[in-house]
Amino acid sequence: MAKFAAAGKPLPKKDLGMLAVSYGNIYVARVAFGSSDAQTIRAFIEAEAYDGPSLILAYSHCIAHGFDLKYGLDQQKAAVASGYWPLFRYNPERVDQDLIPFQLDSRPPKIGLEEYIYREGRYKMLTQSHPDRADKLLKLAKEDVAELWETYNQLANPKTNGKGNA
Repeated sequence: MAKFAAAGKPLPKKDLGMLAVSYGNIYVARVAFGSSDAQTIRAFIEAEAYDGPSLILAYSHCIAHGFDLKYGLDQQKAAVASGYWPLFRYNPERVDQDLIPFQLDSRPPKIGLEEYIYREGRYKMLTQSHPDRADKLLKLAKEDVAELWETYNQLANPKTNGKGNA
Protein backbone atom coordinates (compact mmCIF):
# COMPACT_ATOMS: atom_id res chain seq x y z
CA MET A 1 0.00 0.00 0.00
CA ALA A 2 1.27 3.42 -0.91
CA LYS A 3 -0.16 6.86 -1.42
CA PHE A 4 -1.18 6.14 -5.01
CA ALA A 5 -1.76 2.39 -4.65
CA ALA A 6 -3.94 1.97 -1.58
CA ALA A 7 -5.21 -1.41 -2.79
CA GLY A 8 -1.78 -2.63 -3.83
CA LYS A 9 -0.18 -2.66 -7.26
CA PRO A 10 -0.55 -5.65 -9.60
CA LEU A 11 2.35 -4.70 -11.90
CA PRO A 12 6.00 -5.62 -11.34
CA LYS A 13 8.51 -2.92 -10.42
CA LYS A 14 10.33 -1.23 -13.25
CA ASP A 15 13.83 -2.65 -13.55
CA LEU A 16 15.95 0.49 -13.79
CA GLY A 17 19.11 -1.61 -13.71
CA MET A 18 18.16 -3.60 -16.80
CA LEU A 19 17.07 -0.43 -18.59
CA ALA A 20 20.59 0.94 -18.06
CA VAL A 21 22.21 -2.40 -18.99
CA SER A 22 20.32 -2.33 -22.30
CA TYR A 23 22.47 0.61 -23.41
CA GLY A 24 25.51 -1.68 -23.31
CA ASN A 25 28.01 1.02 -22.35
CA ILE A 26 27.03 1.80 -18.75
CA TYR A 27 28.51 0.16 -15.66
CA VAL A 28 25.50 -0.92 -13.58
CA ALA A 29 25.36 -2.52 -10.15
CA ARG A 30 22.62 -3.37 -7.71
CA VAL A 31 23.81 -3.44 -4.11
CA ALA A 32 22.48 -3.87 -0.58
CA PHE A 33 25.07 -3.08 2.07
CA GLY A 34 23.14 -5.03 4.69
CA SER A 35 23.34 -8.18 2.59
CA SER A 36 26.91 -7.99 1.29
CA ASP A 37 29.24 -5.19 2.24
CA ALA A 38 32.01 -6.81 0.16
CA GLN A 39 29.86 -6.81 -2.99
CA THR A 40 28.86 -3.20 -2.32
CA ILE A 41 32.49 -2.07 -1.98
CA ARG A 42 33.50 -4.07 -5.08
CA ALA A 43 30.72 -2.38 -7.07
CA PHE A 44 31.80 1.10 -5.96
CA ILE A 45 35.45 0.40 -6.83
CA GLU A 46 34.52 -1.00 -10.26
CA ALA A 47 32.11 1.86 -10.96
CA GLU A 48 34.74 4.45 -10.10
CA ALA A 49 37.35 2.70 -12.28
CA TYR A 50 35.01 2.35 -15.26
CA ASP A 51 35.80 4.80 -18.07
CA GLY A 52 32.25 5.84 -18.80
CA PRO A 53 28.93 6.36 -17.04
CA SER A 54 28.20 4.28 -13.95
CA LEU A 55 24.96 3.63 -12.12
CA ILE A 56 24.73 2.00 -8.70
CA LEU A 57 21.27 1.11 -7.43
CA ALA A 58 21.40 0.72 -3.67
CA TYR A 59 18.62 -0.75 -1.55
CA SER A 60 17.70 2.05 0.79
CA HIS A 61 15.28 1.41 3.61
CA CYS A 62 13.26 4.32 4.93
CA ILE A 63 10.69 5.16 7.58
CA ALA A 64 7.88 4.96 4.99
CA HIS A 65 8.47 1.21 4.69
CA GLY A 66 6.87 0.82 8.09
CA PHE A 67 9.40 -0.99 10.27
CA ASP A 68 11.87 -0.05 12.99
CA LEU A 69 14.89 1.28 11.12
CA LYS A 70 17.30 -0.27 13.61
CA TYR A 71 16.51 -3.47 11.66
CA GLY A 72 17.27 -1.83 8.31
CA LEU A 73 20.34 -3.93 7.50
CA ASP A 74 18.44 -7.10 8.41
CA GLN A 75 15.65 -6.02 6.07
CA GLN A 76 18.15 -5.46 3.27
CA LYS A 77 19.50 -8.95 3.84
CA ALA A 78 15.97 -10.37 3.72
CA ALA A 79 15.21 -8.48 0.48
CA VAL A 80 18.20 -10.17 -1.16
CA ALA A 81 17.56 -13.59 0.41
CA SER A 82 13.96 -13.56 -0.86
CA GLY A 83 15.01 -12.71 -4.42
CA TYR A 84 13.21 -9.35 -4.30
CA TRP A 85 16.52 -7.45 -4.67
CA PRO A 86 19.09 -9.62 -6.46
CA LEU A 87 22.63 -8.25 -6.36
CA PHE A 88 24.49 -7.91 -9.65
CA ARG A 89 27.24 -6.07 -11.46
CA TYR A 90 27.30 -5.33 -15.18
CA ASN A 91 30.68 -4.21 -16.49
CA PRO A 92 30.89 -3.61 -20.27
CA GLU A 93 34.71 -3.77 -20.11
CA ARG A 94 34.51 -7.50 -19.39
CA VAL A 95 33.43 -8.07 -23.00
CA ASP A 96 36.90 -6.93 -24.17
CA GLN A 97 38.37 -9.61 -21.88
CA ASP A 98 36.10 -12.32 -23.36
CA LEU A 99 34.21 -12.48 -20.07
CA ILE A 100 30.48 -12.33 -19.45
CA PRO A 101 29.71 -8.71 -18.55
CA PHE A 102 26.76 -9.59 -16.25
CA GLN A 103 27.71 -11.03 -12.88
CA LEU A 104 24.96 -12.25 -10.58
CA ASP A 105 26.27 -11.84 -7.05
CA SER A 106 23.22 -13.28 -5.26
CA ARG A 107 22.43 -16.89 -4.60
CA PRO A 108 19.02 -18.30 -5.49
CA PRO A 109 16.23 -17.15 -3.15
CA LYS A 110 16.30 -19.03 0.13
CA ILE A 111 13.41 -17.45 2.02
CA GLY A 112 9.85 -16.90 0.91
CA LEU A 113 8.97 -13.47 -0.40
CA GLU A 114 6.35 -13.12 2.34
CA GLU A 115 9.08 -13.49 4.98
CA TYR A 116 10.59 -10.30 3.61
CA ILE A 117 7.61 -8.17 2.62
CA TYR A 118 5.35 -8.82 5.61
CA ARG A 119 7.97 -7.34 7.94
CA GLU A 120 7.01 -3.98 6.44
CA GLY A 121 3.85 -2.09 7.29
CA ARG A 122 3.37 -0.96 3.69
CA TYR A 123 2.73 -4.59 2.69
CA LYS A 124 1.24 -5.87 5.94
CA MET A 125 -1.53 -3.23 5.88
CA LEU A 126 -3.00 -4.74 2.72
CA THR A 127 -3.36 -8.15 4.40
CA GLN A 128 -5.56 -6.48 7.00
CA SER A 129 -7.64 -4.23 4.74
CA HIS A 130 -7.94 -6.48 1.64
CA PRO A 131 -6.76 -10.03 2.55
CA ASP A 132 -7.96 -11.67 -0.68
CA ARG A 133 -6.29 -8.99 -2.78
CA ALA A 134 -3.12 -9.32 -0.70
CA ASP A 135 -3.02 -13.08 -1.39
CA LYS A 136 -3.49 -12.48 -5.12
CA LEU A 137 -0.81 -9.78 -5.23
CA LEU A 138 1.62 -11.96 -3.26
CA LYS A 139 1.18 -14.72 -5.82
CA LEU A 140 1.86 -12.27 -8.67
CA ALA A 141 4.87 -10.84 -6.83
CA LYS A 142 6.31 -14.32 -6.30
CA GLU A 143 5.96 -14.99 -10.03
CA ASP A 144 7.69 -11.68 -10.81
CA VAL A 145 10.57 -12.51 -8.44
CA ALA A 146 10.99 -15.97 -10.00
CA GLU A 147 10.97 -14.52 -13.52
CA LEU A 148 13.48 -11.82 -12.58
CA TRP A 149 15.78 -14.40 -11.00
CA GLU A 150 15.62 -16.60 -14.10
CA THR A 151 16.39 -13.64 -16.38
CA TYR A 152 19.38 -12.59 -14.29
CA ASN A 153 20.62 -16.16 -14.04
CA GLN A 154 20.48 -16.57 -17.82
CA LEU A 155 22.39 -13.31 -18.32
CA ALA A 156 25.09 -14.51 -15.92
CA ASN A 157 25.24 -18.00 -17.45
CA PRO A 158 24.39 -17.66 -21.15
CA LYS A 159 26.25 -20.79 -22.31
CA THR A 160 24.33 -22.97 -19.89
CA ASN A 161 21.04 -21.11 -20.42
CA GLY A 162 21.11 -20.33 -16.70
CA LYS A 163 20.63 -23.98 -15.72
CA GLY A 164 24.22 -24.81 -14.79
CA ASN A 165 24.80 -27.40 -17.52
CA ALA A 166 26.09 -26.91 -21.05
